[in-house]
Amino acid sequence: MQPDDHVCLCFRVSKRKIVNYLRREDPPVASLISECLGAGTGCGWCVPYLKHLHKQHCAGNAEPDISGSAEEYASGRAKFRETGERDETET
Repeated sequence: MQPDDHVCLCFRVSKRKIVNYLRREDPPVASLISECLGAGTGCGWCVPYLKHLHKQHCAGNAEPDISGSAEEYASGRAKFRETGERDETET
């Protein structure tokens, strides 16, 4: 994903905002990322991705990332909204 692609699609929170929040606040648990413009508190689709970014941050990765394109990400979320299920290969 690119820095300005949205991770939290409900609240339009970009990867850049989340990564900067992680650097600035260094939250001890991933759930505190919700303090970044409400990320993860809508439909729940992005929660595993937020945990993934948090894990990378805690491991010392200077540029936490999510693989795949914004289009693939949005497509996965659309399927999730329809079925309530995730593809096991995501995150």
